[in-house]
Amino acid sequence: MMKMDNRDILITEVALRDGSHAVAHQFTVEQVEDIVEQLDGANVPYIEVAHGDGLGGSSLQYGRSKVDEMKLIEAAVSKCVRSKIAVLLLPGIGTKTKLQEARNIGAHMARIATHVTEADVSAQHIHLAKEMGMETVGFLMMAHMVPTVKLVEQAKLMESYGADVVYITDSAGALLPHEVRERVQALKEELTIEVGFHAHNNLSVAMGNTLEAIDAGATRIDGSIRCLGAGAGNTQTEVLTAVCDRLGIKTGIGLYKIMDAAEYHVAPLLPQPQEITKDSLAMGYAGVYSSFLLHARRAAEKYNLDARDILTKLGEMKVVGGQEDMIVDIAYEMSKK
Repeated sequence: MMKMDNRDILITEVALRDGSHAVAHQFTVEQVEDIVEQLDGANVPYIEVAHGDGLGGSSLQYGRSKVDEMKLIEAAVSKCVRSKIAVLLLPGIGTKTKLQEARNIGAHMARIATHVTEADVSAQHIHLAKEMGMETVGFLMMAHMVPTVKLVEQAKLMESYGADVVYITDSAGALLPHEVRERVQALKEELTIEVGFHAHNNLSVAMGNTLEAIDAGATRIDGSIRCLGAGAGNTQTEVLTAVCDRLGIKTGIGLYKIMDAAEYHVAPLLPQPQEITKDSLAMGYAGVYSSFLLHARRAAEKYNLDARDILTKLGEMKVVGGQEDMIVDIAYEMSKK
């Protein structure tokens, strides 16, 4: 496990994975190399690189990558002097073979992500990551969907499999600050390992939620430079760095360097500024997986519907990550009424 190195929290930069959703998985090798070089220069401890839906996500269902993710991971590793490269894997989408391949080309951290009630499917991947000497993170997605006692139960499973850290993952951007605090405190009381937090900004509370998580004891935090992520994006890394500096929370990240990386290297890549639109707001309100946004918009255009109606229906049905194929079916049925 990476030592804190005089840091109070360790930030994982997720723009080159979560942000893949926002650019329809079209990152190039040159873009990844440039961004990683800037992040490494800013002393960001971890940089996550993969398809938006994790290793093996490039498909018709989730969206085809412009460049094979292993080439992107290899390019990222080649530009790292200080930073470590992390990868995300969703069991059922990614395979053990994919994880081994990522490790062989230099990935240091494995983040094994499951729906918040399905931690048991992470066991073999967590075990494999540990066997390969990777720092291993359990990632409990859609954490707003269950009571805190259930979240604790599932986190304990990931801890028992060997995870070094367990994350509370607000995949829909639906949690409110008091709900984040309650969850982090519960995990801190029940686990012997570190607790992390991953926010989305669909209700405009990503920063507030993140600060609540830190104050409650979370030491692993995700950020996304220029807010580049699914839905309305994640907690904005350069802003978080500045806020933490004002609060006396040590991140180890160079503030001016991360600001310049955002302004001059990431901003030009955004198809449009990351903001809270009516659709991303609807996702947070309905509690819908943030990566569904582009899929819902495309289905709405195809069937002449309002994307908000599709997202609301998905929320009512409690559709979760991995069920993107249902979006078109639901839109089609809605169009016939």
